[in-house]
Amino acid sequence: MPTVVLVHGAFAGSSSWNPVITKLLAKGYPVVAVANPLRGVKIDAAYLGATIDAIKGPIILVGHSYGGTVITVAAAGKSNVKALIYVSGLAPDVGESASALVGKFPGSTLGPTLAPPVPLAGGGNDLYILQDKYHAQFCADVSEHDAKLMAANQRPIVDSAFAELAGAAAWKTIPSWFLYASLDKNIPPAVHGFMAKRAGAKKVVEVPGASHVVMITHPDALVALIDDAASATAHP
Repeated sequence: MPTVVLVHGAFAGSSSWNPVITKLLAKGYPVVAVANPLRGVKIDAAYLGATIDAIKGPIILVGHSYGGTVITVAAAGKSNVKALIYVSGLAPDVGESASALVGKFPGSTLGPTLAPPVPLAGGGNDLYILQDKYHAQFCADVSEHDAKLMAANQRPIVDSAFAELAGAAAWKTIPSWFLYASLDKNIPPAVHGFMAKRAGAKKVVEVPGASHVVMITHPDALVALIDDAASATAHP
């Protein structure tokens, strides 16, 4: 079976994949949930690329939110990556940034929910979502208790990552699948639809009423896409 490599995005962590990992392991998939550094597209893609190179056999690469940008760049030229799955994920073209993609259509309310930037010793700033805004903005369909835990555990992203241009677009040569939510407040649903159409996605699933963290609240929908991708890309 292909190894499923899961890549989280900004303001989240590897544990955000736990509901999906539980189901994948039960089906017998090998799984790796990568700790995305969130230090910039080139840095993060290089880190993921090294992880990909260390895995033997076919890989299904799954990216959430900004993690979609990372898999888009990291998978370029990797012959063992057989499928890309975008989960509320960004799929930029060459020379396109996360900020430019998100701004193609109105609807993102992320900006006003960000906390004051945290200056870094080497320059730049780390960004967080204000904890009292996190539930409504990021994960409105999880419980208040779980949202508080997620807000406290959120991983920051360096501000320059959102403006950094993608150096490759692996979806041009690797088949893709898209899963997104109708009530995503970080990345407008219209942006997801645009990216899926542009990439010629094999399958596109929009979950009505779900938030940006659709993999937490609807793990079965993602597992079904992974199964579909595994079947479509399996060699006889």
